[in-house]
Amino acid sequence: MRKVYAVGIGPGDPSQMTAAAARVLREADLIVGYSGYVNLIRPLYPDKEYIETPMRGEVERCRRALEAAGKGCSAAVICSGDAGIYGMAGLLIEMAGETEITVVPGVTAAISGAALLGAPLGHDFAVISLSDLLTPWNKIERRLELAAEADLCMALYNPGSRKRADYLQRACRIILRHASPDTICGMAKNVSREGECISVMSLRELSQEQADMFTTVFIGNSQTRRIGERMVTPRGYRLNGTDE
Repeated sequence: MRKVYAVGIGPGDPSQMTAAAARVLREADLIVGYSGYVNLIRPLYPDKEYIETPMRGEVERCRRALEAAGKGCSAAVICSGDAGIYGMAGLLIEMAGETEITVVPGVTAAISGAALLGAPLGHDFAVISLSDLLTPWNKIERRLELAAEADLCMALYNPGSRKRADYLQRACRIILRHASPDTICGMAKNVSREGECISVMSLRELSQEQADMFTTVFIGNSQTRRIGERMVTPRGYRLNGTDE
């Protein structure tokens, strides 16, 4: 049976790739991906055949992987983090036709960044991308508004770029309509890669920060606390003594 794997390779460090993802990549004949992600794993699998495309080459990547599978080749399409969270799994399934798609989960940035910061997502949370490349900004704005109104913690992906230098500030202004300026927030940059760093600050301070595509931003809820250099959003275990 023809099969293509959508593989989440995690944040970048091989130690944070799941065992299932590593096994699929070892066994695949062909690995297809954005050139930046290919460069992360090529040293681990130097003898594999690779197809690389630049950013925004998603459809081409999927098409070539599916074509290879049609010729009997075992192909893996790689994504950073998790293949189903802002990744290629959905597009592959849409384009698959008679080809079977197996999705191999990975560690997404909300998880890996949160681990560095402590436990910012210990209660209900929303994950929102600030990139308006494929989603209109008015829809992103509405999602931010509703998440803030509901007092959800948030993990913000793609918080800024050269063309979107003020998007994090715009997001903070929306959130500040419903959240205290003292709300605890955090930033995790280049998780498990060179230049890894984290910082914890108030929402007021965050609104003055710059961020790039390699940064994940965490917005706490009204219960989030700063403990040293960690963020903690309590679930309520100590208060209730139970989990319901």
